[in-house]
Amino acid sequence: MKKAKKGKHRAAKPKRRAKAKPAPKPRAHMLHRAARTEAPPARASFGPAPSADPLAEARAALGRGDPHGAFDHCRAALAADPQDADALNLAGVAAFQAGLATDALELLEAAVSHAPNHAEAATNLGNVLAQLGQAERAAAAYRQAMSADPGYAEAFFNFGVLMAGEVRPGEALAAFEETVRINPAHAPARHALGDSLKTLGRLAAAKEAYEAALGLDPGLAAARTNLAAVLHELGDFEAAAEHCRRALTSAPEMVEAHYNLGLALQEMGRFEEAKGAYELVLASRPDHAAAALNIAYGLQQMGNLEDAAAAFRRTIAMDPGFAKAHVNLADLHLERGDPAAALKVCDAFLADHPGNTDLLAMRAVALFDAGDAAAAGALVDFDRFLAARPMAPPDGFADLTQFNAALAAHLLDHPSLTHAPQSHATREGRHSGELLAEPKGPFAALEKLIVAAVADYKAERSTEPAHPFLAAMPERLELSVWGVVMEAAGHQIPHIHPAAWLSGVYYPKVPAIVARETDDHAGWIAFGTPPDHFHNRTDPPVRLIRPEEGLMVLFPSYFYHHTIPFHADETRISIAFDLMPA
Repeated sequence: MKKAKKGKHRAAKPKRRAKAKPAPKPRAHMLHRAARTEAPPARASFGPAPSADPLAEARAALGRGDPHGAFDHCRAALAADPQDADALNLAGVAAFQAGLATDALELLEAAVSHAPNHAEAATNLGNVLAQLGQAERAAAAYRQAMSADPGYAEAFFNFGVLMAGEVRPGEALAAFEETVRINPAHAPARHALGDSLKTLGRLAAAKEAYEAALGLDPGLAAARTNLAAVLHELGDFEAAAEHCRRALTSAPEMVEAHYNLGLALQEMGRFEEAKGAYELVLASRPDHAAAALNIAYGLQQMGNLEDAAAAFRRTIAMDPGFAKAHVNLADLHLERGDPAAALKVCDAFLADHPGNTDLLAMRAVALFDAGDAAAAGALVDFDRFLAARPMAPPDGFADLTQFNAALAAHLLDHPSLTHAPQSHATREGRHSGELLAEPKGPFAALEKLIVAAVADYKAERSTEPAHPFLAAMPERLELSVWGVVMEAAGHQIPHIHPAAWLSGVYYPKVPAIVARETDDHAGWIAFGTPPDHFHNRTDPPVRLIRPEEGLMVLFPSYFYHHTIPFHADETRISIAFDLMPA
């Protein structure tokens, strides 16, 4: 007889995180206005009325949104001196605002050519190049501006925006930090600084940056929405909801604020209110699949299973490749006691997306509920695919103790190490960002160990008999590494790594209580148990591995795994990693 699991009252939670509103776009003197696409209208050949200071008039025209008038004033100045860098700079800005990007580029290049130390012109040149998608040339222009005038904040700010857009958060962070050092009252830079810190996993520092931006400009709705996203990660859902509401008072149409408000309300169990927030998202963005999914999830929590099933199907129709929607629909079938229907959902998705981590994991759960332990065991084959082996010390280290100590010290001093956010599986512990970002320190050596171990893992596993895990092996793999530091009562809840194909963990520091054989297996890693919020009625078999200092464990990313809490005044350090399709 199947054993009913206690406490199974929630569907698989949607995993799309609280969304952040993008930071401000590049700006400089007058260049941040929206460009017009039409050419300037024909004007009388006699030009503007004479002015004692045509460039002052040009700036004033740009300030009131009249690029055509500004261009006329610049033309008057250039008639007197064709190499006037100030006039060329303003003419370039005016041309860009009028929608004449090619003319703007030529004018700004001429300005910088005649005056290489003209930081404003070089910055504006970078802005035009960035808008045209020429990131490398834009970066070079910004660097020229920063070198020409290290006190010109806008050059650093715009360079930071470019680096953030190029997904180079470390360089973006440094640029925004320099911007606020030069100009502490630069609210957009403090907002962007918060975004970079959030990207790097430094949530507490991101919170401070957003609060500083709002202290300078309380009307920055985007910064307030991003602050709400950070507060959500930190587990302060009431404060997150309040900041979303305040953002919506000044920007009632902001989709991200409505969405983040829904997430906060959902976390507090206020599903009907959350549904209203998500419906406002869909009113503006009918294709917002994450909002549609969360409405379905809320209906399931409120016991409206028929409506929930229909809502999950609407989400799938909206985004057929949204794996979480298929997982949640399959779980709803398990809640109804229909594992065969759950398997149909899994198989249909896997037919179009073979090897998908989310659906392979759910398929195994459904197979056990369907009573097909043999098929489930073949899919989650611990003997074949779970590998644990001790590592030898890499070159440059006297022994494993020295290597592990170096890894632990580097991690504990890493700026991204912070209290584990809500979106991660760690509880009562800290979690780092990417550890292969420079400076890598001893993680450069660990990277080589992982690459070699993965090569051995792949070589040792025959493709026969055929298996969906091996069939989905990517041609090239990309490595991501992060660290987890847990104190007493620390643990990780059951989870998988959806973005990866193969995952692993290395242990540089293990508490004595974990090293001992105990009945409760304190601090051990367990494979096979799905999350408590799934509605499966059959407990799958579990494989336990005792962590040891220097041990590396490799496993398919769809294997559910968790750690068992330990209670001791010691620290447990693990280095986790994912191998993802490159």
